Amino acid sequence: MPTTETAPPLFLGNEIYRGSTYGHAHPLAIPRVPVVTDLSRAMGWLPRSVYRTSPRIRPAALEIFHTPAYVAALQAAEASQQVSEEVRLRHHIGTLSNPVYPEMFRRPATSAGGALLAADLVAAGHTVYHPAGGTHHGFPDRAGGFCFFNDPVLAVLTLRQRGLRRIAYVDIDAHHCDGVEAAFENEPEVLLVSTHEERRWPFTGALEDRGCGNVFNLPLPRESGDEDFAQALDRVILPAVVRHRAEAVVLQCGADAVTEDPLSRLHFSNNAHWETVAALKRIAPRLLVTGGGGYNPWSVGRLWSGVWAVLNGYEIPDRLPSEAEAVLRRLSCTRRAGRNPPEHWFTTLRDAPNRAPASELVRTRVSQLEARLRSEA
Repeated sequence: MPTTETAPPLFLGNEIYRGSTYGHAHPLAIPRVPVVTDLSRAMGWLPRSVYRTSPRIRPAALEIFHTPAYVAALQAAEASQQVSEEVRLRHHIGTLSNPVYPEMFRRPATSAGGALLAADLVAAGHTVYHPAGGTHHGFPDRAGGFCFFNDPVLAVLTLRQRGLRRIAYVDIDAHHCDGVEAAFENEPEVLLVSTHEERRWPFTGALEDRGCGNVFNLPLPRESGDEDFAQALDRVILPAVVRHRAEAVVLQCGADAVTEDPLSRLHFSNNAHWETVAALKRIAPRLLVTGGGGYNPWSVGRLWSGVWAVLNGYEIPDRLPSEAEAVLRRLSCTRRAGRNPPEHWFTTLRDAPNRAPASELVRTRVSQLEARLRSEA
């Protein structure tokens, strides 16, 4: 049972994610949200009473951030399953990263609808988990980095429309949240804190970025592990959120910073993500947690199911019950990491911690951000 006496967190999902992919050769050919849903149910953690079906957003509602022309272009591309060269160049759809596929409007529109529902629920006092969310590379008039719409931006804008003005957005994905930073870098009531791998696409998120004093980026060198991230969490993320006096916190909990992810070279264990969720849960007046990146189906399923456990105060067992193990054994992946998966990917949720000492470079960068926090307090 949950360890708190308050209303339990709510989980947002939708069956559109089951069987819908960006194409067999795309990094998002793998199942993600269905694995988290099935694994959480197999653990007995996801009763019907806390599950909410994400609605599909109305096109007009997207226009609080996205342009009408872009929304119309996505709808037309889904209907015709093709785009012109003009549309491809203008809106960055029909590309290798953001391809034409059967649900290319309906799927991201469902994630965006979940963001608006999540914001409404958070504003009403609920803690919400939206694992299909976290598409932080979307821009008003174009797609980017597998992201067609920017549901974190939509969620923050909706929270502010509901009267919660001071929002803290924390992003621990391996890739910098370029779309979110561009949306709010001149909005002092929205704090942005991002940890991400340096010299990794989209090659933004410099340590020197300040926005209007509200942007704190910590680029992490390759092979940064749990102790490097602990420096960021304890000395930058948590102090910044407290200093901001946030009325709500949105955490983008991308699963691509773990060791076995094929699209980054960071070396977190999933403990780093779970410790972030637990720490923000303690200090956030209201909390929305989204998914994000993550391109190994086992690490995504294990990590994001553990996020749901942490939000609820459920104990994560050392060995999974047979029903949960079966969910993980049914997975497959053609990428190198999936050709000979280790046994613990099937039998456990928790990774062994990566306790290599924090690097001097990370400590130095953290100290620079600490100094900013002190000087701008």
